[in-house]
Amino acid sequence: MRSGAWWALLVLLAGVLVAFTVGRTPVSLADLWAALTGSGSESLRTVVWQIRAPRIVAAVVVGAALSVAGAAFQGLFRNPLVSPDILGASAGAALGALLGIFFSLGLAGIQFAAFAGGLVAVALVYATGSAVRQGDPILVLLLAGIVIGSLLGAGIGLVKTLADPYNQLPAMTFWLLGSLAGAHADDLPALLVPVALGLGVLLLLRWRLDVMSLPEEEARALGARTTLLRVGIVAAATLVTAASVAAAGIVGWVGLVVPHLARFLVGPSFVRLLPTAALLGGGLLLFIDTLARSVAAVEIPLGILTALIGSPFFIALLGRAQKGWQ
Repeated sequence: MRSGAWWALLVLLAGVLVAFTVGRTPVSLADLWAALTGSGSESLRTVVWQIRAPRIVAAVVVGAALSVAGAAFQGLFRNPLVSPDILGASAGAALGALLGIFFSLGLAGIQFAAFAGGLVAVALVYATGSAVRQGDPILVLLLAGIVIGSLLGAGIGLVKTLADPYNQLPAMTFWLLGSLAGAHADDLPALLVPVALGLGVLLLLRWRLDVMSLPEEEARALGARTTLLRVGIVAAATLVTAASVAAAGIVGWVGLVVPHLARFLVGPSFVRLLPTAALLGGGLLLFIDTLARSVAAVEIPLGILTALIGSPFFIALLGRAQKGWQ
């Protein structure tokens, strides 16, 4: 493991430690050890195991999923400013979740609607892009994603307009801003299973991603089955993105910023980039989530904090864009 990957692992471990100990109910290292070994008080074990542990797992999984998906999309589309929602997965999941809230579905129903909405949105984008046979297939896919994303955004606005302004609209607004406050142990399998499947595929294809980041003709000359690989990478990245959005709402900037930080640590090769991005994304989202639930009397939505942190980095990235992207 290169030194950059060790730094990413250190960030993750530090994030876990801080998330367990910091909060409205402070937990000392001694109390944390007692709770983990089963010798602490019942209230202490409840805070550590039933409240913070599921949220920590969810934050690590969502951060890792969005970071790996962002790195995969940036390499596939050869664009450093691409994020996991470029093909409409986030917008589709958001529309599905808002429809679930609008029709008063339970939490499981809302999460399923969000998950299904993300998958359907990307399938629609890919079908639209495949119908256009002329031009660069990657550029066509990106343009189709922008168009379908705008259409889904209009749908989101329509649902919010029709929603009950006293009961439904606040829940919709809070969900769209992103939060892990609703993370519970019973809900984790719905997040862990699709993310594990999608990340497994992306990690297995990380050798091929180096080839897919080359121009289309060069990738084919090296023997890559570009169409099949593109479908597999898009499907896996969409799966983890939709599952993350279904569990945590819209958490922006993570999938855009973290891949660049990981690239700075270990270089552009996806063999090292994807595992490092997973570690770094999980750790950074843990720190942000801990800040969100402890810095004020009310919990601050994740989307606000990630935008405050990600925006300066994005501005710096634009300043370096003319120097090229490595």
